[in-house]
Amino acid sequence: MFSIRLPFLFVVLLLSGCATTNPQDPLEPFNRSMYKVNDTLDQAVAKPLAEGYNTIMPAPGKTAVNNFFSNLDDIVVTVNDVLQFKMKQAASDAGRLTLNTTVGLLGLIDVATPIGLEKHNEDFGQTLGFWGVTSGPYLVLPVLGPSSFRDGIGDYADSFLGVWHQVDDISARNSLTGADMLHRRANLLGADTLLDDAALDPYSFMRNAYLLRRQNLVYDGEPPRQKYEDDYEDEEYEEEEPESEPVPPAP
Repeated sequence: MFSIRLPFLFVVLLLSGCATTNPQDPLEPFNRSMYKVNDTLDQAVAKPLAEGYNTIMPAPGKTAVNNFFSNLDDIVVTVNDVLQFKMKQAASDAGRLTLNTTVGLLGLIDVATPIGLEKHNEDFGQTLGFWGVTSGPYLVLPVLGPSSFRDGIGDYADSFLGVWHQVDDISARNSLTGADMLHRRANLLGADTLLDDAALDPYSFMRNAYLLRRQNLVYDGEPPRQKYEDDYEDEEYEEEEPESEPVPPAP
C-alpha cells in the first residue's frame, strides 16, 4: 500500500502547473477530485466495515488491537527519535517497545504507559521537518488521504521499518495492512460528525487541520508564531520614536 506513495508523488509533479490562490495547496483542483473519490470509497466500503468492526469487536479486543499496532509504530518512533537526536526520548521509546513486546505479549497489553513510559509521535516526515525541509504542497493521496510532498516521502521511508514489509507472504502482508487501516478508520468514526457539523467546506477544514497538526508535531507543540501584516505595522511604529517635547528651563 505504501509503495504507491513515491511514484504517485512524481506523477502529481507533472500537474503542478494547476496553481490556485492558496500557496499551500497549488494542486487544489486535483486534490479536491481525489478527496471526492476517497470520500466515495470511504462511505461505500471503509466506513461500513469500521462500523461493523466496532459493533462486533468487544472493547477489550479493540484495546488489544490498538495496543498491538501502537507497539509496531514504536519501532518507527524510536528510529526517528535517534535521527532527530532526541536521545532521552529514544531511550524511553526503546524501553517502551521492549517492555510491551515482552511483558505485554507482543504489544497486546500496554504495560509501559502506567509506569511512566508515555507514547510519542515521531515519523520521518517530522524528521525531515526537524532538519529544515518544508512540507511542500498539500497532497491528497489515493485511499490514504491527506498528506504533503514531504510527508508522502516520509511515510514511504517509514514503511520499510514496518514489520509487514518484512513478511514475504503477500496475503499475510495485505491482511496486516488491511487490519491496520480498519482499526485506524474505526478510531475516526467519531470525527465524522464533527467534520460535518463544523465545516461548510469539509475539504478545506480537513486540509487546514492536517497542515496545522503536522506543523505542531514537527515543533513538538511549540510552532513559531506566524507574522501578519499588523505585526509589521507595529514594528514600523515602534521604530519611529516620537519627537520629545522641549523641556522648559528651570526657574
